[in-house]
Amino acid sequence: MESKTKSTSDSSEWHLWLLVAAIAVLVVGAASITIWRDLHELQHKVPRIRRPLGGVMEKYSDALRISTQFFDVQKSGKLENNRIKWRGDSGLEDGKDDNLDLSKGLYDAGDHMKFGFPMAFTATVLAWSILEYGQHMEAVNELKHAQESLKWITDYLINAHPSDNVLYIQLCGGGRPTPETSHPTLNPVLWCSCQVGDPDIDHKCWERPETSTEKRPTIQVNSSYPGSDVACETAAAMAAASLVFKNSGYSKLLLDHAQKLFEFANSYPGVYSKSIPSIQDYYKSSGFVDELLWAASWLYHATGDGYYIDYVTVMHGNAFANWGNPTWFSWDNKLPGIQVIFLVSDPEFIFRGVDSNQTFKGGYRDL
Repeated sequence: MESKTKSTSDSSEWHLWLLVAAIAVLVVGAASITIWRDLHELQHKVPRIRRPLGGVMEKYSDALRISTQFFDVQKSGKLENNRIKWRGDSGLEDGKDDNLDLSKGLYDAGDHMKFGFPMAFTATVLAWSILEYGQHMEAVNELKHAQESLKWITDYLINAHPSDNVLYIQLCGGGRPTPETSHPTLNPVLWCSCQVGDPDIDHKCWERPETSTEKRPTIQVNSSYPGSDVACETAAAMAAASLVFKNSGYSKLLLDHAQKLFEFANSYPGVYSKSIPSIQDYYKSSGFVDELLWAASWLYHATGDGYYIDYVTVMHGNAFANWGNPTWFSWDNKLPGIQVIFLVSDPEFIFRGVDSNQTFKGGYRDL
């Protein structure tokens, strides 16, 4: 009797375990099917989000076209293929007092000012955008337009750098300097080639640039009154643009200017808004170390020269690795951008460690 009861108990326990096993198999099977289905759908959904079956979504291409029109609206100089009916030629005499052609470039806002620092940053970011998304711009016929806008700025920047240690960084209306706004670089040697305008006067003038007849004095940084921040931002713009126009004589010209400007900025360190106190109410710089690293980063991408990556990650490694401070990217602080342009091309870059004998994987030069 006990044997029979034990047999019945063993049989019930065996059936229970069989039921548990069957349920487990069903659960695992259902989970596997669900995961496979979700992954399968995700693989097919991502391309449709990025590139709809009917082509690039019209509203996004329209947004890109309208955005790039901003550059056309802000242009100075003798306009080519003008897309803005209410804009005309302006600033044609800019730089003439210094035997320079500074007619191109972009006005800063709704005024007649040309500030080199934010203008160069605009060129750097535009070049970066072209390098990252050029194929998508081309798909909606905006690549050539973006390249033309970039070249309009870099043409100006090239002419603003007439010699190794001189960079013209501001141009405005407002006449000759007053004692309150005089630029400290106005020594007997430079007086004939460098005049100063007053941004405050220019901002109070509401005439159209096409009809302006005011004097358009220029201002410069040099070895006596340095501006490493503005010089390096200009170098970064030229290095990045050299990648956009690579395999051309223009690319080589840009790269030559970029390298010389970097050397100038590194050899004569200084904050440009301290050399030019009148700029502090408009584009005051918080420092120049980030611009030095920013320029070196782009020069590395443009040349592949290990010196530049060592400059960023070894010589100035502590500044480069200052993660999250700040957390934003702007005309005044490029540190987050520096970190991104390395990590985007080589995600394991930071974790692998860097030394002078190590090869950086990837880079815009290889595109």
